[in-house]
Amino acid sequence: MNQYIDLIKQTFDFPTKEFTVENDQLKFNGVDLMEIIQQYGTPLKLTYLPKISENIQNAKTYFNNAIQAHDYKGSYTYCYCTKSSHFSFVVHEALKNDIHIETSSTFDIPLVRSLYEEGKITKQTYIVCNGFKRDLYKQYIAELLNDGFVNCVPVLDNLSEIDYYLEHVNVPFQVGIRIAADEEPKFGFYTSRLGVRYNDIVRLYEEKIKDNPKVSLKLLHFFINSGIRDTAYYWSELTRFIQKYVELKKIAPELDTMDVGGGWPIKTNVFFDYDYQYMADQIVKNIKWMCAKNNTVEPHIFTEFGSYTVGESGAVLYSVLAEKLQNDKELWYMIDGSFITQLPDSWGLNQKYIMLAVNNWNEEYHNINLGGLTCDSMDYYNSEAHQFNIYLPKVEEGKKQYIGFFHTGAYQESLGGYGGIQHCLIPAPKHVIIDRDTDGSVKHWLFAPEQSHESMMKTLGYVSPTEGK
Repeated sequence: MNQYIDLIKQTFDFPTKEFTVENDQLKFNGVDLMEIIQQYGTPLKLTYLPKISENIQNAKTYFNNAIQAHDYKGSYTYCYCTKSSHFSFVVHEALKNDIHIETSSTFDIPLVRSLYEEGKITKQTYIVCNGFKRDLYKQYIAELLNDGFVNCVPVLDNLSEIDYYLEHVNVPFQVGIRIAADEEPKFGFYTSRLGVRYNDIVRLYEEKIKDNPKVSLKLLHFFINSGIRDTAYYWSELTRFIQKYVELKKIAPELDTMDVGGGWPIKTNVFFDYDYQYMADQIVKNIKWMCAKNNTVEPHIFTEFGSYTVGESGAVLYSVLAEKLQNDKELWYMIDGSFITQLPDSWGLNQKYIMLAVNNWNEEYHNINLGGLTCDSMDYYNSEAHQFNIYLPKVEEGKKQYIGFFHTGAYQESLGGYGGIQHCLIPAPKHVIIDRDTDGSVKHWLFAPEQSHESMMKTLGYVSPTEGK
């Protein structure tokens, strides 16, 4: 008999650090998923908090190793991009690791205020404020600066943004400038819509920063959409960025930090092959070499990791509701959730995730398609969405089949409209938080139950039937 466990072992390098199988059932980072399902049911999302701290500490180690290996004179600072997941349990876990914050929009600033009131950050924590800013965002930033958040650094996205701060900030403050990098050749536009053009940066500094005692230039910011990858495109754009830093440093002695942005990839398949230490080494080596060539003081290095911080902590678990054979060869497993609403990147970006059976690993398997609950024809996950054909255990009479999508912790709740209205009024699933005690034992609790019809009707402006009685 061809068992599902044999297929996985033959296809992948399995088991892995994150995934093991015991007694016919999958464990995720040592957590018994069937125990979680039996207590909470499906569909459910889960967040495994220790993975967040593990990845942060790994990144710090990679960059500090590179700094030591290359005798690099600058320091390394890890910032968390809040936009990848704003949930309190995520941010609180991340902040246990002596990190800093990167914001991208107006309501990130009340979040920063809340973290300060809770004692999670101090007024010395770096708050790197990115994005194209409306007036309220700029107002909140100015208020932070006036209230003594000395390391709040608005990153200028256009030539006129600084005018607001010069008018409304009453204390000396620092700014950064984001460079408008060229997009990858296959992208629809040549240059990023975000940031200041290379040719305008020196003029911006000389006209509005250089001779103004109120403001100083702290950092130069770099980001490309394809992320930090070992490609000719990435190294070419990074080199161009370093050259601009060196040029600007000659006229801006207070400039001392290079923010190389984010985009470290996460494991979205079991075949994942990415050498984090090598990439950190090459980034540090390239910056050091270019600075030495131009007799420039080596800058401090900031990174802004979002998906890398939280992505691998997340998973979504589903039940197979029914099996449907739609013609001679298209076999469907219908799940108790929706890809469009609960894993929107799998639908909108054709994002790949690790997908594995949770139980029945000793059963025979077959090739299937996965169908979601909405009436939309695109609510599916199959071999085109997945990297390979999808094989899952055969559903036996009287046996329930559960499946899991893993490393889904970044962006999916915000893109899916968590707590709001979603396609076909599919409710947001329950969310379970998993952590470990100091002795290593697993503990878990319910963060939020499945979304209720009452909350949906209230959002839509209806009176709930129960309220009318």
